[in-house]
Amino acid sequence: MKRYTEKELKILNQQLKGISPEEIIQWVILNSKRPLVTTNFRPYEVAILHAVSKIKSDVQVVWCDTGYNTPQTYKHAREVIDTLDLNVKVYMPKQTAAYRDAMFNGIPQVDSADHDEFTRQVKLEPFQRAMREQQPDIWFTNLRKGQTAFRNSIDILSYSKDGLLKVSPFYHWSDQKLDLYLEEHGLPNEHKYFDPTKVLANRECGLHA
Repeated sequence: MKRYTEKELKILNQQLKGISPEEIIQWVILNSKRPLVTTNFRPYEVAILHAVSKIKSDVQVVWCDTGYNTPQTYKHAREVIDTLDLNVKVYMPKQTAAYRDAMFNGIPQVDSADHDEFTRQVKLEPFQRAMREQQPDIWFTNLRKGQTAFRNSIDILSYSKDGLLKVSPFYHWSDQKLDLYLEEHGLPNEHKYFDPTKVLANRECGLHA
């Protein structure tokens, strides 16, 4: 997909604001050779997985599993993968949780000197490895306005730190609107989710900002 200027991106985002996620996804996939969806199976992630896989059934899905998910999240992930027949590639940290527990005495606090290294091990390195191996030209995400201060500053289309076009078709959708989407399509959701790198729900994890 072509690289858009800041002005072109702003115009496109204005045009896409009133368009359905399905239409956005169709347009993007039509102009993409290696689309990729990332997921952590947090609440409402099933929406982007359903919407993209409905249009491209074999789309590559990358799950960077920190190893610290709740039992509910793991069961939810299994259900979603099976229900949608997803083409999932799982990336995990190179170090075990037991190793990190020994090195960091458990999960480091956000203000701890060890937190940056912990985040690098459990999230950033697996993600960067996934992107190197998969080499996508488009990155579908379920980022939405109102989640974090950083996410309020982007839009449906934005660029990653590495210049990859990120597409967030549900960017302007509320939880209530997504609840209706899940109900309409008979999709499961799971709210018992834990991200060991964020601690606070409105804190950015580092992959996007």
